[in-house]
Amino acid sequence: MPLLEVRELVAGYNGLTILRGVSMAVEPGQMVAVVGPNGAGKSTLLKSIFGLVQPTAGSVHFDGADVTATAPGDRLRRGMSYVPQGRNIFPLMSVEQNLELGAHILPERGTVRRSLEEVLALFPQLRERRRQRASELSGGLLQLLQVARALVLSPRLILFDEPSLGLSPILVREIFDLIGRIHHRGLAILLVEQNAHKALEIADYAYVLELGANRYEGPAARLRADDRVKRLYLGGR
Repeated sequence: MPLLEVRELVAGYNGLTILRGVSMAVEPGQMVAVVGPNGAGKSTLLKSIFGLVQPTAGSVHFDGADVTATAPGDRLRRGMSYVPQGRNIFPLMSVEQNLELGAHILPERGTVRRSLEEVLALFPQLRERRRQRASELSGGLLQLLQVARALVLSPRLILFDEPSLGLSPILVREIFDLIGRIHHRGLAILLVEQNAHKALEIADYAYVLELGANRYEGPAARLRADDRVKRLYLGGR
């Protein structure tokens, strides 16, 4: 049974339909990429899956339960985390305080502390700066902080929305290496990414969206080698 299943999802903003019947699935421990041109509806898909946008039709199922109408907090408690586009942190709080806020739904203080220390062990650069204000971090470290905050809840699925956006080539490599390490720990990942080449390189399976609808899907390696996909979405390479 898929960990995440999206069925015929229709969603949008202010009366404008963006998603037009999108369907997809993520198996436990699988990394799935969603690629496509700007305006295809990729970010809207993630927001709908996490509950930030309410679909007008279709459904979202997580771990066998229909969560279409539930709030984002309920999805967090069920084991779904979300790393949004941009820098969604509290700049005047320390690194550690940002992580503690990310773990606020964990049931006990001891659980929060244990999870926080486990996550900081994965991010030595953040551990060294745990008392430092988030506003003093570089762009790359802010992105690491967002990922760490998603991990502190010990999720089973992480949604990544354009994690390489605005980063230097060196930091892009680092963030993709990090996503790969998270995947190898057994977490399922749904990755929306502007860098289609890199997304298809590291993913197990992929979906191509166009104008808010499914266009292609299949094993990522197969799509990467497909002449139509290369011509339309990978610059012919």
